[in-house]
Amino acid sequence: MNIQTRTIVLIVLVIGSLAISSCHHSKTPAAKRYPFTGRVVSIDTQDQSAIIDGDAIPGFMDAMAMPYKIKPPASLRQLAPGDSISADAVVTQPDANPDANNDDASPDSWLENVKVTAHAAPPPAAAANALHMPAPGEAVPDFSFTNQSGKRISLKQYGGKVLLVTFIYTRCPFPDFCPRMSANFAEIYKQLAANPAVHLLSISFDPEHDTPRVLRDYGFSVAHTHAPALFTRWEFAAPSAADLPKIADFFALTVKPEGGLITHNLSTAVIGPDGKIVKWYHGSDWQVSDLMKDAAAAGHKN
Repeated sequence: MNIQTRTIVLIVLVIGSLAISSCHHSKTPAAKRYPFTGRVVSIDTQDQSAIIDGDAIPGFMDAMAMPYKIKPPASLRQLAPGDSISADAVVTQPDANPDANNDDASPDSWLENVKVTAHAAPPPAAAANALHMPAPGEAVPDFSFTNQSGKRISLKQYGGKVLLVTFIYTRCPFPDFCPRMSANFAEIYKQLAANPAVHLLSISFDPEHDTPRVLRDYGFSVAHTHAPALFTRWEFAAPSAADLPKIADFFALTVKPEGGLITHNLSTAVIGPDGKIVKWYHGSDWQVSDLMKDAAAAGHKN
């Protein structure tokens, strides 16, 4: 091989190495890992997740219970309700590299290296069977709340409009859960800017913490605006502690306040202009397009 040929080969190798390095850098999200301990509440093998009553992670999140993705999914086979576990909580953010094409990237989180540290008797199977599931055509009770402006509101006042309802935990730090629901609602809010016949309502199940001021600040944050007009079409509200159990029961929402802990799942409903359930979604198994289609269909039926 002559000097000119060797030089060309060397240049090609260097360029290839730089390209691979650049590609790897642009696609690798930044990840933070936290030691995690908690107790298994329930398992969803189809969603490859489990609701876990987690202990506080100093410097990151308060003690709370919520759904967690489990990696690898095969780890779920070793878990049973009531088990105490240890794991690594992994939270990633999209690569901040301005040259990376990551417009569609989204944050992610999961538990890995899950180990059972103690076994406990599972809860009675009858408890799960007793859970009420909102059904299409079912009338929604006239539940009352206090909104972000300190005003008392009730579901009855939205008669004649399509009402989109989801439940939030303002202190939730995991992007796949409450923040994802609020981000989806923010997108729906933007897409329905010219449709006053659809109203959005995000309901907190943490009334002791989520005062009107907290809800107002949270609303501005997730909607990325400080315009008070936001709340004419998207409200944030909390029920009284006394009303929370019956609201949670109707919407199949698991809420168990225990000191600093809140065990919860996710619940989203589409309520028609007649005050009846059009569609109900368990967990995070819905897209913005799903609720947009549901809202359109409910409006046409009116």
